[in-house]
Amino acid sequence: MDFTLLRNIISRYCVGEENWVDSRTVYIGHKEPPPGAEAYIPQRYPDNRIVSSKYTFWNFIPKNLFEQFRRIANFYFLVIFLVQLIIDTPTSPVTSGLPLFFVITVTAIKQGYEDWLRHKADCSINECPVDVVQQGKVVRTQSHKLRVGDIVVVREDETFPCDLILLSSSRHDGTCYVTTASLDGESSHKTYYAVPDTMAFRTEQEVDSLHATIECEQPQPDLYKPSVLICEFLHVFYSCRPLGAENLLLRGATLKNTQHIYAVAVYTGMETKMALNYQSKSQKRSAVEKSMNAFLIVYLCILISKAVINTVLKYAWQWSPDRDEPWYNHRTENERQRHVIRAFTDFLAFMVLFNYIIPVSMYVTVEMQKFLGSYFITWDEEMFDEELGEGAQVNTSDLNEELGQVEYVFTDKTGTLTENNMEFIECCVDGNVYIPHAICNGQILSAASSIDMIDSSPGGYRRVSQRISKLDNKTHLLESSEVYFLNPDCVTSTNNTSEHEDLFFRALCLCHTVQVKEEETVDGIKRGIHQGRPTSFYISSSPDEVALKLHTRIKTLGKRFHQRLLHVLNFDSVRRRMSVIVKSSSGDYLLFCKGADSSIFPRVVSGKVEQVKAREGLRTLCVAYRRLSESEYAEACHHLTEAKLALQDREQRLAQAYDIIERDFVLLGATAVEDRLQEKAADTIESLHKAGMKVWVLTGDKMETAAATCYASKLFRRSTQILELTKKRTEEQSLHDVLFELNRTVLRQHCLDFGLIIDGATLSAVLKPNQESAGHGNYREIFLEICRNCSAVLCCRMAPLQKAQIVKLIKASKEHPITLAIGDGANDVSMILEAHVGIGIMGKEGRQAARNSDYAIPKFKHLKKMLLVHGHYYYIRIAELVQYFFYKNVCFIFPQFLYQFFCGFSQQPLYDTAYLTLYNISFTSLPILLYSLVEQHVTMETLKREPSLYRDIAKNSLLRWPVFLYWTCLGVFDAVIFFFGAYFLFDNTTFTSNGQMFGNWTFGTLVFTVLVFTVTLKLALDTHHWTWINHFVIWGSLLFYVIFSLLWGGIIWPFLNYQRMYYVFMQMLSSGPAWLSIILLITVSLLPDVIKKVLCRAMCPTATERAQVGCFANFQKFGEFFCQIFVFFANDETIFFGARK
Repeated sequence: MDFTLLRNIISRYCVGEENWVDSRTVYIGHKEPPPGAEAYIPQRYPDNRIVSSKYTFWNFIPKNLFEQFRRIANFYFLVIFLVQLIIDTPTSPVTSGLPLFFVITVTAIKQGYEDWLRHKADCSINECPVDVVQQGKVVRTQSHKLRVGDIVVVREDETFPCDLILLSSSRHDGTCYVTTASLDGESSHKTYYAVPDTMAFRTEQEVDSLHATIECEQPQPDLYKPSVLICEFLHVFYSCRPLGAENLLLRGATLKNTQHIYAVAVYTGMETKMALNYQSKSQKRSAVEKSMNAFLIVYLCILISKAVINTVLKYAWQWSPDRDEPWYNHRTENERQRHVIRAFTDFLAFMVLFNYIIPVSMYVTVEMQKFLGSYFITWDEEMFDEELGEGAQVNTSDLNEELGQVEYVFTDKTGTLTENNMEFIECCVDGNVYIPHAICNGQILSAASSIDMIDSSPGGYRRVSQRISKLDNKTHLLESSEVYFLNPDCVTSTNNTSEHEDLFFRALCLCHTVQVKEEETVDGIKRGIHQGRPTSFYISSSPDEVALKLHTRIKTLGKRFHQRLLHVLNFDSVRRRMSVIVKSSSGDYLLFCKGADSSIFPRVVSGKVEQVKAREGLRTLCVAYRRLSESEYAEACHHLTEAKLALQDREQRLAQAYDIIERDFVLLGATAVEDRLQEKAADTIESLHKAGMKVWVLTGDKMETAAATCYASKLFRRSTQILELTKKRTEEQSLHDVLFELNRTVLRQHCLDFGLIIDGATLSAVLKPNQESAGHGNYREIFLEICRNCSAVLCCRMAPLQKAQIVKLIKASKEHPITLAIGDGANDVSMILEAHVGIGIMGKEGRQAARNSDYAIPKFKHLKKMLLVHGHYYYIRIAELVQYFFYKNVCFIFPQFLYQFFCGFSQQPLYDTAYLTLYNISFTSLPILLYSLVEQHVTMETLKREPSLYRDIAKNSLLRWPVFLYWTCLGVFDAVIFFFGAYFLFDNTTFTSNGQMFGNWTFGTLVFTVLVFTVTLKLALDTHHWTWINHFVIWGSLLFYVIFSLLWGGIIWPFLNYQRMYYVFMQMLSSGPAWLSIILLITVSLLPDVIKKVLCRAMCPTATERAQVGCFANFQKFGEFFCQIFVFFANDETIFFGARK
């Protein structure tokens, strides 16, 4: 039940008006404003306590019981238990209450333990020490005692305890560096800026003397859209300054490369942005769970039908006055007139008698199987990565079997298929291509060093030298380049090219987020260690920038240029570019811009666009610039200041300002980097194809780069016919014509191997909702039809939201396939959450994908074993578990149904109360649980060697209705054999050796004994992988049943008000015919299933069964080989008897 609305109402009327106004006022240091400045209204805010737990000590029992009884099966058994308490039923309430109590207790213990762990984690966070400035001194307190307005001191490598506004920093320029890996998954260092008016504060006394307020919006979960205004009081007057995301330090982020900072708390506790993003993931349900619910409804209908049939037949049988009631129990006239009430109570009594056909213990067994089975992934040594020092992780165990049902795999490219380790390949400046190595056209240039930039354009080679001398946040110093020509013919065109080269490298040096860092630890991985000694290294928010910096440190000649950084137009995923405005030493204003080609080219007014376009298969960043006049710079400052001052819609206004400023560029050139393919990525994709899965690559890269990676990873083969559905093609033809043309192509030539390439712009047009009514047909269905006939699909230039839309589109198609999404970055989280199964890669783009996924693996290559081995085993095991549970319950209850025809429908139970209670809890539970944990129908090596075996279990093949019907019919057949076999064998009155006759409890015990042995041996016949623990549990369960029956019937228990089972089991075992009946009935019951398996394997074996035969043949050959060795040594007397005589 959601109490959010009630909590909001209470907060609104009890806490204060600030909870529902648009903004809040924070008094820094809790200092009241000067007299006459404004009215001081003290406001109350929540403390800094974080609560992620679900229960408390007081509400655990009622809340947990409420949640558990929301499950239909639990609620059903609760109703049955209450019926047994209210009316006179044929079985004791213990028979339903004890299994229900067991299930509820086990589940409550599991959930309580998990919540206790959350409580421990909350306490460790809430009790962390925090330094607060109070009365000019630093006081240490606990995190949960922080209040809005407190001035906090945070030191290097410490985590921010709440959302803070940066007041000042130990760095002279008022900046600090922060990693947000635990918040948004990005492990790169981000730069944050102090409030300009307070950045000069260096001591606690100076910070504590500040009199100011902060106006900010009410808490909202968006991480990057704060609207903050700081107002500093100067006597009666005060000044206002806008603040943005670059001033807001979020809880969970970590301070890096900065000694300490002073900051003021603006959001605390559950109002911090991190806490507001604690939203529960949508509950994913596996196909097996859906099948279980469908089967449960069928069995519920069977149960109701049985109760109705028996109720009707009871009154039909009693219609005759002779069969009304025995003479000693005749009903009164009043009782005879209450037909409806009597019939209803009889119906409920039959429901209670047959309710065991619904396997309540199946749910707890399935939960235990999923929970315990998930450890096999965690313990898998083959999925452990030495470099990361981590193995696979399981974030949810509810989807283990879904790993064996995947039909579509959606994968990111960068960092997932590739290593996300960029290598600088070349750059193009003003149409001239430069490479960073000393090899050009296959020839080694002896005059060039390994870090020289060699012009490889037609007409000659020349060497360009460039190096960053010094970088800081206010002044960037750039040493100009001097060009050396290896071919004198190039000198004639040097002037303009040299100027563009200078501007090009100046843009690379200024327009970036690179920092220099010593040794550090990111996500547990140490960086900056070389041969045991700390060294400097580059860190950045983009691996492309690090690659560029590593290859532009070159010998310097010439004079220095002093560049003053004026404005930074930060990168965002919508614009796909970043810009800086600088003022050179000569007084010129320059706007440098760097970004994706699709975002730069439309804004270019001059430059060699065609020559600058990168070569196929490389990631490119285009570099452009624009000279600004005094008036243009003033106008740009006006737009930026106006947008930053806005408290409402600040992001939209900033985007509009950026759009106005970033125009009329002169294209300087482009850089090209390459991302290497991950180890065994191609082998993994090839195995997934053989397993029948369709692999789609969803990436933000351009088409040429992504296509080259797809060919390298064997997603596309050389024989694959590529179909393009791109913006370029739709500009030449209408989208309608292109779609229908591609559809005709794939339908006419269905025997060919097709691959589809589509870009984000075209996908948006295809998915437009108004297309369905545009008169040209449903574009979505046509697009899906094309995709169904393609073995692989590449989606390039995709936004994160489009990735999720693609996954959702495939999920909602008429086939309803099982989808899997895998990625490593924060931009992949949307598709990971959308897919049926989400897998995160522990990559270099942080851990948000791994944290939001269902499973996390170190490398893409581990996906092969995750699906083909673990997924295969999980599905086989749980499918057998579900079918077996329904089968053994049919065997259990159907003899009870048949027995009513022989006892006048009197609701007399066939089995004793103890047997009814313990059948699913003790006698038959452990063997199937162990089977579902350790069964291996084929070896791991076979599954990895033959990926096509995955096809045998595709589309939920083991839980389809024909298979379910077979198991149900098999259960009915066995039940008929149990009941009528025992009935006809003891048709005549049977005497034991001492002359006693068998009674109804002996008959029921005989049927129950055959039942327990048959269902247990049935599982033994289905077991392929035998270990000592299998033998212990299976034979131990049978032995436990025998010992329990001997004790239960061999002792007079004083707490029982009846002794009907006394000596019954021993009496049955003392009879020779009973032993013969048990053996004969077990054999007859198991024979049809054995014959069916033998015939199916002989006539139409599946690929899995053929693999099992192959494994057995290999084992047989292996055994023959050892037999030959033994015979050889046995014949050699020198081995056993010494030297021959």
